[in-house]
Amino acid sequence: MLPAQGLREAIARRWLDSGAYRDPRREIQPASVDLRLGEYAWALRCSFLPDVNSTVEDKVKDVRFDRLDLRDGATFERDRPYLVPLIEELALPLDVRGRANPKSSTGRLDVFTRVISDRNHRFDEIGAGYHGRLYLEVVPRSFAIRVRTGLALNQLRLVVGNPKLSDGELRLAHEALPLLYVGSQPLREDELALADGLFLSVDLSGSQERVVGYRARRNSLPVDLARIRSYRWRDFWEPVYPEDGQRIVLEPEVFYLLLSAEGCCIPPALAAEMMAYDPTAGELRTHYAGFFDPGFGWDPQGRRHGSRAALEVRARDVAFMVEHRQPICKLAFERMLEQPDVLYGAEVGSSYQGQTTMLGKHFLDAAALSDRPRDTAAGA
Repeated sequence: MLPAQGLREAIARRWLDSGAYRDPRREIQPASVDLRLGEYAWALRCSFLPDVNSTVEDKVKDVRFDRLDLRDGATFERDRPYLVPLIEELALPLDVRGRANPKSSTGRLDVFTRVISDRNHRFDEIGAGYHGRLYLEVVPRSFAIRVRTGLALNQLRLVVGNPKLSDGELRLAHEALPLLYVGSQPLREDELALADGLFLSVDLSGSQERVVGYRARRNSLPVDLARIRSYRWRDFWEPVYPEDGQRIVLEPEVFYLLLSAEGCCIPPALAAEMMAYDPTAGELRTHYAGFFDPGFGWDPQGRRHGSRAALEVRARDVAFMVEHRQPICKLAFERMLEQPDVLYGAEVGSSYQGQTTMLGKHFLDAAALSDRPRDTAAGA
């Protein structure tokens, strides 16, 4: 994976170009660069992918029915797909490919996003040597959203070779610098659940009075994605409490925010990605936002023992019971070409280092809510 300094060099070489817009180097994270919304969006009657012989704009002619100007802002309705040409364009060398994923705050709002590129029948993967525009499909699920030109909903990583660590390499990495903790204690080697990555489980511990997650309310007012710490969380979320036996039942097609039981530590030489759910483990979708930057949960002074991961969960078709410490998602780890010169945390304005709540940055009182007692007046 190209680190921050490699991404700055890629911009200098015009592998990634934003034309007349401000320098994209301001959008660089430790292992990714933000992709920004362009000046307009198409409302679509359905999602689509181009084939190897067509461009995105060839295909969109058949499924678009309205065009929205984003320069002064526009509202995207729930469950409607929109397609936005992005500001950034690519001109990649033949040995460099791209991979995109939603930003964490995008996933926590239940906004489903995927990057599309010309002559490519896969979402979020940009082939080596790609030259052309990028487009973002946006589908708000629980809340309508208000967006405008220049907002970033997704991130792009640039990749060379095969950076993925094998399970054997993950065991060695965990032995050298623990990757997962429970409380202040690293997981023992015999506690690691490995299968082409490290599994994470859900935290549903504590009494029936403890908030362990949040369930999205439907039919709330739109969320303006440019407004930070502006919304009362109770207008958009209901708290979730565990049943006797430290478990919850997920209602089908309802969006939940939960926290991992484990604290994750991503060392400076590695990056991670939360992988798509395994259908053999239950009818769940267990993530929307997948990138974990170098430095997430890491503390060179040893005072922090990982940061817990927000789990964005939706049950499919039928109600589904989840119990405390049940594995429901997986982290794949990848090597950086070199250690980034900036790491996840305060120096790059990261919002979720050491998080104790799974609510996103758009909501007030988003800290330490999981420790609040049951409030029967809240409709829980």
